[in-house]
Amino acid sequence: MYIPEHFRMESSSILHFVKDNPFGILVSNVDGKMEATHLPLLVSSDQKFLIGHFAKPNPQKNSLNQEVLCIFPGPHSYISPSWYETNRSVPTWNFTAVHIKGILTYMEDPQEIQNSLKTLVQTFESHDSSYKLSEVDKDYLIGLEKGIVPFRIQIKELEGKEKLSQNHTRERRLRVIENLERKPGDNEKAIAKLMKQSLDQNS
Repeated sequence: MYIPEHFRMESSSILHFVKDNPFGILVSNVDGKMEATHLPLLVSSDQKFLIGHFAKPNPQKNSLNQEVLCIFPGPHSYISPSWYETNRSVPTWNFTAVHIKGILTYMEDPQEIQNSLKTLVQTFESHDSSYKLSEVDKDYLIGLEKGIVPFRIQIKELEGKEKLSQNHTRERRLRVIENLERKPGDNEKAIAKLMKQSLDQNS
């Protein structure tokens, strides 16, 4: 990913970003063809792996022992040049994203597989949810497990980009924030919030 230095995400923030934006895109080369799957990927407790699973019919299950690329998009928004104080400007896009490269291997230990599925449910179910994986019919769960290919990705390289108008003056960044906050969309409000945080860090 092309990252000018002023847009580079701090290394300490990258895995926190992934935990906040876990629905990623896993890209790999399968028999000379690029394939991509949209799926949740969790950071392991030791922060050395990404954990997930494919549906068994997915051709990407044939990515064993290959380097794969995982893309995690965050909030993004169009930035209008009409928000600036000059006509010497062009449209642009503010956004956040993380790329992680690593080697994909299969999980084979039944306990590890069950733990990964349990963690997946616990991560996304609300605390007051009545759904408990332990209460699901065991035969039904066994059937489901036969239909997936659980995997781990050993993290080899990670990089993040936060393009939040850091290359503009404080006054212009405040103008952009003000206009984004007027927009109804969640993405615009999220980018405005991140821009405010970026300003606070630099003040």
